[in-house]
Amino acid sequence: MKAFDSLNVQTILPEALRPLEVISKNLRWSWRPESERLFRSIDDHLWRETGHNPVVLLKRISASRAEELANDAEFLHRMQQEVEELETYLALDRWYEKQTRGTEDADTIVAYFSMEFGIAQSLPIYSGGLGVLSGDHMKSASDLGAPIIGIGLLYTYGYFSQTLSREGWQQERYTQHAPEDLAVTPVLDKTGEQLHVSVTFPGDREVQIAVWKAQVGNAPLLLLDTNIPANDEDMRSITDRLYGGDAEHRIKQELVLGVGGVRAVQAYCEIEGLSQPDVYHMNEGHAGFSGTERIGQLIRQGETFETALAVVRASTIFTTHTPVPAGIDRFDMNLAARYLQADEQGLSKLAPGVPVARVMELGAEDDLSRFNMAHLGLRSAQYANGVAKLHGKVSRGMFRDLYPNFDQREVPITSITNGVHIPTWTRGPIKSVVAAMSGGRDLATANHWREADAVGSPELWRIRNELRSDLITRARRLVRQSWVARGAQEAELGWTNNILDDKVLTVGFARRVSTYKRLTLMLQNPERLRRILTNPDRPVQFIIAGKAHPADMGGKQLLQELVRFADEAGVRDRIIFLPDYDVTIAKFLVAGSDIWLNNPIRPQEASGTSGMKAVMNGCLTLSISDGWWDEFRDDTVGWTIPEAVTNDERQRDLLESEALYDLLEHEIAPLFYDRDEQGIPQDWVSKVRRSMSIVGPQVSAERMVRDYCTELYMPAGRSARAALNEGAAREFAEWQQKVRASWPLVVVHDVRNETASPVAGGNVEITAKVSLGDLEAKDVKVEAIIGRVDEAGNLVAPRSVEMALNGWDDDRWGASIEIDDPGNFGYTVRAVPKHALLRSPAEMGLVQLPRK
Repeated sequence: MKAFDSLNVQTILPEALRPLEVISKNLRWSWRPESERLFRSIDDHLWRETGHNPVVLLKRISASRAEELANDAEFLHRMQQEVEELETYLALDRWYEKQTRGTEDADTIVAYFSMEFGIAQSLPIYSGGLGVLSGDHMKSASDLGAPIIGIGLLYTYGYFSQTLSREGWQQERYTQHAPEDLAVTPVLDKTGEQLHVSVTFPGDREVQIAVWKAQVGNAPLLLLDTNIPANDEDMRSITDRLYGGDAEHRIKQELVLGVGGVRAVQAYCEIEGLSQPDVYHMNEGHAGFSGTERIGQLIRQGETFETALAVVRASTIFTTHTPVPAGIDRFDMNLAARYLQADEQGLSKLAPGVPVARVMELGAEDDLSRFNMAHLGLRSAQYANGVAKLHGKVSRGMFRDLYPNFDQREVPITSITNGVHIPTWTRGPIKSVVAAMSGGRDLATANHWREADAVGSPELWRIRNELRSDLITRARRLVRQSWVARGAQEAELGWTNNILDDKVLTVGFARRVSTYKRLTLMLQNPERLRRILTNPDRPVQFIIAGKAHPADMGGKQLLQELVRFADEAGVRDRIIFLPDYDVTIAKFLVAGSDIWLNNPIRPQEASGTSGMKAVMNGCLTLSISDGWWDEFRDDTVGWTIPEAVTNDERQRDLLESEALYDLLEHEIAPLFYDRDEQGIPQDWVSKVRRSMSIVGPQVSAERMVRDYCTELYMPAGRSARAALNEGAAREFAEWQQKVRASWPLVVVHDVRNETASPVAGGNVEITAKVSLGDLEAKDVKVEAIIGRVDEAGNLVAPRSVEMALNGWDDDRWGASIEIDDPGNFGYTVRAVPKHALLRSPAEMGLVQLPRK
């Protein structure tokens, strides 16, 4: 029978339950287990069906259930406890306030731009590692009281949900998410209307952008949305999908994020009565146009381009997350120029007043054919960092051409190693272990946790078994659901009830499926892998998850190869693939695995954070020496897969896969199955305890955000204020122009070693004459460079010592250098620019070396 009409029935919460709406709208609940349990207890089935979304849950509970809860004293008591806990949390005096109280750093406000934020499964504006990292950054900023305002995009469809065909091919499905079903609220302007900002696109089209706010504990996250009635259909679709569409769609999104984001955060601060942000942090190059907008604002206030660029650089941080050029957004120069929209005077209509040619120079590659967003970010920022020590080194090599005349080691890109948010990523039973090891100390300041006797071996082993068992139970259900979605009949699926074994050594592997992460390295020798999986005495099982980008056919083929192997009858109870990897699955997988496998092509993993999450839960590491593990690798806390040094990719994969099999078969499995009379693998548990106590605090997002504050945010805030102090930036810009014009007249000559017979443990006196032309001594830094010499006459690992005018002659500089070791050393002298607002001389690319 067909319906005559339809009607929409809504739940109105009883007054007694209204505090639930307050809790649901602050994403603090996502890392507060008691709050999550409160929502789950309302209706466990509905909680899972809504994707753990408390906003939708409260809309969909029945009136009878709502009335029942309103009269449930125990439930109301728990609800009130959560309300009071949230109020207490928001009012705490936190680390950042304590560190900066009474200093100028207390006034710093950071605008943090990212293309994606992985806060919770119920706010689907993330795809993977970058988004989860940004989410953990915001959560830890809240915990620490770091003054960060996040800026991102509110995607209508977010990232795709993943299913598999019967043949194991990835299928993508997109679901629309209405703002009213998310933990976001409209930012209201002073008239009480939702705040809108706009960006001008070609053809003088104004794109209207609605501004929403997600509250992440204490930290506000502004989300920009073009899917509003004020826009034409093509403009409404700009914020449709994360990483969808072609290059033109991507540049539109990045203009909304960069230009619209600056305008939104400035308007928000004005509405809230806050100081304007003095530090702008670009998390990857997607927000590179934020600098262009800020330059335009200063030009419209009467500054020159050079002065405006100096101010913007002094207050901007750029974080790169990719160690390979292919991972950087690059646009055709003509496309970038079209969206910058030069008028008859060559000035941008996008950022009025800005010379388009100068912006094109900032983003240009050497051949001038591509507009590179990482180049734009680096040339717009005075502070730059990679996300692990090795990645910082790789980045200095990758971008060294932007800093001509300087050695790779001098490229001004530092590193702050990523971290993970401990309260989010530790599952219930292991939290007590973390608390015991940290001794109740502030997770942000503890550099080492207690190991000995913090938690007894029987208890730690019991917890690890419980976490593994929880994972197996969930994995069986997900595999069954996956096969039903693939078209299997219930009669075919009895075997799914018995896959995996909660007593078997379990290896977890979950990644974005791209070539360099090598999902199928474990399949290089399928027969040997089968023997390892089915070993009667020491079996191993794999649980694998990950998504390939919809346009990445190579990644999809790798995924299908893995799924087909896992489908085979002989191993399908020992190796399984879990589709639609998300935050919820990740929490079970990193907690329940015994080993976390990471086998990228070195050094193509910038950092990686999934293995960090696993460590926090007592899972041990098995990894290539790449990303974060290259920094913390230690055979007492995990295993390192030896790297094969060869240009033959096939040979490399074969050698490294054999090394992987050897470690699993001959070291890891024997250690796991070596039990005492109580059935406890004492050496294994000791390794777990040591891994958690040593590595745990080092890979926490609390440590990461603390490092960003002390090493980048506070210094950038100071330099930003210094640049704006009484025309300092204008003076600095004029000084730079003077130095560039006069630099050809700077000459280093008559370099001498004044020490006739240098000895180890003594000093060497190096002098040189430096003619400065039109410059003064305060404009330059003269350095003696000394180090061992290789066969080609190059200095190896040289060190520099600043020289001073020593009074022998008006233009003779000298330095006394202590040398501890004997051997053959080389030296030279160089002159570079020097200014209080110049963070690194490499920024100007000007060097003068001796003329022979």
